[in-house]
Amino acid sequence: MASLEAMLNAFTTLLVTTDPPGLAPIFIGLTVGMTRAQRRQTAIRGTIIAFGILTVFALTGSSVLSLLGISMPAFRIAGGMLLFFIAFEMIFEKRQDRKEKTTETAITKDHIHNLAVFPLAIPLISGPGAISATILLAGNHPSAIDRVQLIAVIAVVSFILLAALLVADQIDRMLGQTGRAILTRLLGVLLSALAVQFVIDGFRASMTAYIGP
Repeated sequence: MASLEAMLNAFTTLLVTTDPPGLAPIFIGLTVGMTRAQRRQTAIRGTIIAFGILTVFALTGSSVLSLLGISMPAFRIAGGMLLFFIAFEMIFEKRQDRKEKTTETAITKDHIHNLAVFPLAIPLISGPGAISATILLAGNHPSAIDRVQLIAVIAVVSFILLAALLVADQIDRMLGQTGRAILTRLLGVLLSALAVQFVIDGFRASMTAYIGP
């Protein structure tokens, strides 16, 4: 059974990579012209789909890596570097611009027919960062009980994300442009520290495997 510290680490990592406060204003722009009921339906469906995607990677991510001949330490290093890049984007306000461009492209191509699937569930919620973080965390929770706990953490994060989308209007008004910028940077600094820890753990595991304890 995973420790409370491990569960808090998993919760923090997933919460930061899904970024509910940063996604809320984008969701508003994504659903312009929709009624409140349509917006709620889109948020619920997109969150459920994203939860399913992350759950699948939590259960099978390690097996897929083994099938491809990729070691978990190597993926920890690669995933940590990816998370650090996302943190860099958050700190310097690059991620928000990229998400907004993704949203605009999706609206043009699909005319909002499948917004809940794309781009809301993929890639805005369960994007490369969240998927990488899930696989990394799954590698740290190998037992069946640990995986159940990790899925429970994913469910909690998904619920928080859904709540943020449902009250996106209020969040956007409450934070304002300055508040969103400050919160995004704080989350980015926290994610960068977690990303560096992933890389350190990956190098440590690699050295142990090749050199010995």
